[in-house]
Order: sequence, then C-alpha cells, then structure tokens
Amino acid sequence: MSVDRRLSINQGTIKHADLATALAATSAAGVPAIGLWREPVQEVGLATAATMLADSGLRFTTHCRSGFFTMPEGPARRASIDDNKVAIDEAATLAAAGADGSTAILVLVAGGLPDGSRDVIGARERVRDAIGELAPYAAGAGVTLAIEPLHPMYASDRCVVSTLGQALEIAHDFDPSVVGVTVDTFHIWWDPEVLPQIERAGREGRIATYQVCDWKTPLPADVLLSRHYPGEGVIDFGPMTRAIVDAGYTGDIEVEIFNADVWATDPHEAVRRTSAAFTAAISPHLPA
Repeated sequence: MSVDRRLSINQGTIKHADLATALAATSAAGVPAIGLWREPVQEVGLATAATMLADSGLRFTTHCRSGFFTMPEGPARRASIDDNKVAIDEAATLAAAGADGSTAILVLVAGGLPDGSRDVIGARERVRDAIGELAPYAAGAGVTLAIEPLHPMYASDRCVVSTLGQALEIAHDFDPSVVGVTVDTFHIWWDPEVLPQIERAGREGRIATYQVCDWKTPLPADVLLSRHYPGEGVIDFGPMTRAIVDAGYTGDIEVEIFNADVWATDPHEAVRRTSAAFTAAISPHLPA
C-alpha cells in the first residue's frame, strides 16, 4: 500500500519508543515526516537529536509540547515562561535539522485551572499574556506558536482553551507567522462552529498544523488515553479535512494517538497501522 506523502507520525502515537526507534519505525514504513516530543529529545540531548533527525531524512512537522502557563505571576510562572523559551529553541534547532519542507512549529497546551481556582476567564487571559511575552522570542527564532484547543473535559486540569474560536481570539493580536492554531480533530469534532472556525483560521493564515485521530466511546477511566486510529470511531473526517484544504492548508497532517493498546503495540506495527488508517480515512478527502 502506498503511503500518503502528507502523513506525519506524531511521536505521541508511539510514546514508549525512544527517539532512535521512533525515527527508524517511521522511516521503515515509508512515512516521510515526524513530529517529536520534548522528553525523548531531551533524553539524548538536543544536538544529538538534531543529528539523528537529519540522518533519518524525515521532515520535522511539530515539537510537542509546551505551554502550561495559567498560574498567577510568581516563581512557577517564571519557570514556565523560561521553559517555553527552551522549547522554542528546541523547535528551531530540530526544524533546521529536518529534511526539506520541515516546519518550526511548537504546539502549546495552555494549562488548566490553578489549584484552588474557579476563574477560567482569568486563566485564559493569563494564556494571552504569556503568549504576548513569548511571541517576540519565538519570532526571533523563526518559530510559530500553535495554540491547541483541547476538548472541554480537559479544561480544569490541562487546557482552559476549549474551542478553535477561543484559540483564534487569543492568536488575533499577534502576527500569524508567529502565533497560529493547532486543528486537532479529537478535540473539536463536536463543536457546531468548527467548520466556520476552520474557514476563519485559514482566512487569517493561522492553521499551523492539522492533527487527526478518532473519538470512540466508552471512554477509558483515564480520558487522556481515549484516542483511536482514524476510522475506528465516530468522527466524520470528510467535512473537516475538506475545510482544511479549502482554507488553504497544504502542510503535513499528523496522526497523534494516546491509547494504551496502541502504545503497547510494536512501534513498527503501530506506524504501519497508522499509515493504513490514514490512507483509508483521511487521504480520500485530500487533493490527488
């Protein structure tokens, strides 16, 4: 089976694979691109990771993840801002090491409510403030900050930005080349405004990356691990993917799956299954 040239394997799909294994499994399957996670990169060191990526011949699509800056001003917030700057530097270095067509995109997950807080509006404003502080640094590094809205079930503990519209409102004050959005089917498929908001994101030039996986119930006890291969659940990928195409997005499309069964699968097999699922569920809605 041929591999879609727009497919990228987000390393979260093969979470338990170290960097060398993730690169090898992706290359062996004929998949042209990979999105990396910070922890496996830091395990080997940034310089070594960049060399490994360059040697793999793979495009680099995103660096996951940073953010988590909803806390009030203080030492914890300063530490988070500093760590986000490190992540920006990592994204820039890895993008420079990737094959032609690599992109310097850092995915941002805002963070949940601070301990003891019920002020979701205030937390969301602190996200805007943090991005305002980071945007000049990102611009200097040539990195796009991609705000990722997460499903509302994660609002209390992981991300107070729950819709694409909210992400776009935060991004609105910044240059689109510096602050964009992550469009992830798992998190926004339910939103009745998703298609108009994708059109808006395209019109504003803010679609930094498109990520796909499926939603299937019942959800596991740990709802973080509730993602599935495309085509196994209830998401209708056609309208969203066609909207992404119509919005002018021509970049790579990542499959990002958090699922204990997928993680327990041999990484080479998991990548193969991901490629097959992408070809069946996503590719038919892309230009030939």
